[in-house]
Amino acid sequence: MKIGNIEFGPRPVFLAPMEDVTDIGFRLLCKRFGASMVYTEFVSAEALVRSVKSTLNKLVISDIERPVGIQIYGRDAASMVEAAKIVEEAKPDIIDINFGCPVKKVAGKGAGAGMLQNIPLLLDITREVVKAVNIPVTVKTRLGWTADNIIIEDLAEQLQDCGIAALTIHGRTRSQMYTGEADWNPIAAVKRNPRITIPVIGNGDICSPEDVEHAFDEYGVDAVMIGRATFGRPWIFKEINDYLERREADPMMDNHWKLEVLKEQLHINVERIDEYRGILHTRRHLAASPIFKGIPNFRDTRIAMLRATTVEELQSIFDDITAKFF
Repeated sequence: MKIGNIEFGPRPVFLAPMEDVTDIGFRLLCKRFGASMVYTEFVSAEALVRSVKSTLNKLVISDIERPVGIQIYGRDAASMVEAAKIVEEAKPDIIDINFGCPVKKVAGKGAGAGMLQNIPLLLDITREVVKAVNIPVTVKTRLGWTADNIIIEDLAEQLQDCGIAALTIHGRTRSQMYTGEADWNPIAAVKRNPRITIPVIGNGDICSPEDVEHAFDEYGVDAVMIGRATFGRPWIFKEINDYLERREADPMMDNHWKLEVLKEQLHINVERIDEYRGILHTRRHLAASPIFKGIPNFRDTRIAMLRATTVEELQSIFDDITAKFF
């Protein structure tokens, strides 16, 4: 599978762009464990144009994580074009346009999935961004605004005609947010369309290696993108690749080893930002990590872990977890 001149090989698995999740430390871990491509946190076109420092910081990428995409969102063509040019200077491998974020502060203002209510503007933005830059432009979107308005089959053709190099489809509508089950049948319909020649990437409810294999075999997608299942689990990409290639599970990857990976992630974040904010940035992963699920009488330890404000406190809790459970 190729996007532009980037060759991914068969059955690639991508890390989805996620706000407050896919910082450079997490991306590097996911890349180390076999993610075929990673994406930055999505960035506001308006904030880029205004040179907001925290937004510009999201454009920092490393050659080690390539291929890497930077995803932008906005609600008018002029700012999106200017933002795309700024992003191109950061030298990502692709620029991705976010037409899928369902949260109110984005979609409610007409950006992200909000664009699904204004298809002419969505297409105009796409055309203008494609024309403005010299690297591949891709799009990530949803099935439609509501269950009564599934438009992805027609929209996919229109987006391809705008010149995008690949299309990622999340198998939910905007109104679903992240509830219910993702419907991959419309994604498969797009892939089966003989007019569609660009790669189709499927996204939604991918939680295990078995889910990935099913997505490739049942729906015929060119790549699979994983989002929430990576929280506290950057090693999922190795688990997936081992499964797809029929390798035995690595016996070294026990819970003790996985906790060491989470500790490494913590230290990366602390060194990259500062102690307090580095810990805050790691909490989402500690809260979601499957390695703590099923441990008996773990509630108090979990609360302490998620309330800790220093690395020393967390290290003491981790040592106690290792001694008692791992």
